Formats: sequence, C-alpha cells, structure tokens
Amino acid sequence: MQNYQTKDETITVSNIDYLIHSLKDRQQFYDHEQLAEGIGISSATWSLFGVVWPSSRILAASVCILDVEGKRVLEIGCGLGLSSIVLHGMGIDITASDYHPLAKEFLDENVLRNKMLPIKFQTANWEVDNPLLGEFDLIIGSDVLYEPAHAALVSQFIDCHSSDNVNVVIVDPNRGNRANFTKKMIALGYAHHFERFNEQGNDDVSCKGRILHYRRQG
Repeated sequence: MQNYQTKDETITVSNIDYLIHSLKDRQQFYDHEQLAEGIGISSATWSLFGVVWPSSRILAASVCILDVEGKRVLEIGCGLGLSSIVLHGMGIDITASDYHPLAKEFLDENVLRNKMLPIKFQTANWEVDNPLLGEFDLIIGSDVLYEPAHAALVSQFIDCHSSDNVNVVIVDPNRGNRANFTKKMIALGYAHHFERFNEQGNDDVSCKGRILHYRRQG
C-alpha cells in the first residue's frame, strides 16, 4: 500500500490539455523495500521524479515544433513522462526512460488518464549499459545535468544510444554543468547551438535557462 500523497493537475501544451498524476509535493517519500536506496536515490531526492518541473513543460512545448515524423525518439530522465505523452499523442515512436523505481508506474497511470495506448519504457541508469535500449534519431531530456558527474555520464549515454544521424535536445535551467557537458558532446563529434528561455509559469515561478541542441551526421 502506497505511503505517499498524490494529486492530479492539468498541463496545457500547445493548446492541448494533459491530465498528469504526480506527487502532491516534494516532501513525499516511500521506499519500504529500499529499491531506490539500492540504486543510489536518497530520501532527499526520491520525490524529484514525481513533480512537473518548469523545464519539463519547456521541453514538452519544444518537441511539438520539431521535425519528428518517422524518427525514433528517446526521452531520458522522463520522470512523469510529460514530453513522451505529448509525442505519443502525435503518433511518434517514443520510448521513455528513467531509473527511478516508480517512474514506469506513474508513466503508465498518466497514459491511462489521457486515454492513450501504452508507451514503451526502459529502465535506464546512465552508469549502466542497457543493450535492449537500442539507438535513436532524436534524444530529449529536461534538467538532466544537475550533478557535476552528469556531464560525462549523460554525454556518454547519449552517444551510446545515438543513430548515425541524430539530434539531441536538452532543456537546462542554468545548471552549472552545462558548459562541461557541451565540451564533451563536441569531443564526441556533435555540432551545437542553443536558445535562451525565460518562462513564467501558472504558479508564478519563473524558469530561465537554455534549450541545448546538438546534432551529429554520420
């Protein structure tokens, strides 16, 4: 029996409403089988997967205007899966991925609440190879560079699962690891550019940062 509180909220992306089931707030915690602890998720960070962050809204709005027709798409660190749900609703071949033990459960619930067919999901720890994941033509993520080690881990993970011709879109809310991540992506052969954003959410919380674009052609 779950020992945490949840809520439902409506998120509007490109004039379409999505019903999202999330944790009530960032104070929630429940890991009675120590599954999260076993993969390095502390009580302080346990709830982060289950919140609709401003950067995830930015990513969801950004993917709507990308040329994604016919592409295999991977969302890394999907959390509640907002962007994956948006792309799934557009008929795109999307795979969501995260390593939190409850990510798939919440994703599946959100898919049901939006009356969609299931979304493909893979557990993906950036420190561990996942040969079942495969390669993708577009890789997306939001706020995935929050630890210094993530610059190397995320760039290597992306490169491992990139097709010969790949685009990468990362929404970064001005984390301090962005420059190092870009250096590593350049070293791996990716061209890059960025665009700034400064958005005011419905809750009056502003989100500033950059939408990072990387591209490699085989």
